[in-house]
Amino acid sequence: MRVRATAATAALLLAALTACGGGSDDTVDSKPSAAKKSTKKVDCTDEGLSQAEWMKFCSEEGGGASAGPEEGAGTGGDGTAGASKLAWGKPASTTGDQDSDTGGTLEVTPTTITYRAEAMAGTSVNGTFAIITVKDKAVGDTAAAESAPAGGGGWQWIAPDGQALDEGENDASSITPQGFTGGGTVRAGSWAWRTIAFDISEEQRGGKLVYTDGTGQSFQWQAPAEETGPELAELKKGMEGA
Repeated sequence: MRVRATAATAALLLAALTACGGGSDDTVDSKPSAAKKSTKKVDCTDEGLSQAEWMKFCSEEGGGASAGPEEGAGTGGDGTAGASKLAWGKPASTTGDQDSDTGGTLEVTPTTITYRAEAMAGTSVNGTFAIITVKDKAVGDTAAAESAPAGGGGWQWIAPDGQALDEGENDASSITPQGFTGGGTVRAGSWAWRTIAFDISEEQRGGKLVYTDGTGQSFQWQAPAEETGPELAELKKGMEGA
């Protein structure tokens, strides 16, 4: 009788499991599937890319081809210790030049870079010009301007070999493509495109771009070693015929 009872009990359990779907091979996994990552390949040197596409697929902020980890304050011995490190194409919120009329909040954003031996009737002494577009935006109710090198601020290029080069050395000072400015005051609530240029050697491509604002705070971006950026076509067009 005990054996029969056990067999009957087992049969009842099997029937219950089958009714609840426990014995089916078609059980659906209730775990949500992982989001699919985009596999779209984009040529970041394509001059026809829109700014939105370039920021999404090519910028460091968007996790694109030139992406690298965004870090905190630098502590290295390459001349950029203490600088806030930002992804290429990401704005830095800075303090303008401490002139009474231009000390407002200024967002500076390096977006596009090209390299060439000659530009705007000038020839690189060291072999290559690194030409960069920067978007300057005055945030708030006060006009702002970039800090000047004479006051210990402005832009520098820290080459991979550690050499620090100032903006505008040699013929780089004459490179101002049409449609861009060479600097100046940005009115409150407005923005402007400007360019900066460095005279470097071929081996010094892909250096660190450093900006020091009116309070002495420094900001750093790792520059791409090849030309790229959403303003590339406009930058090249602005240098045509010169």
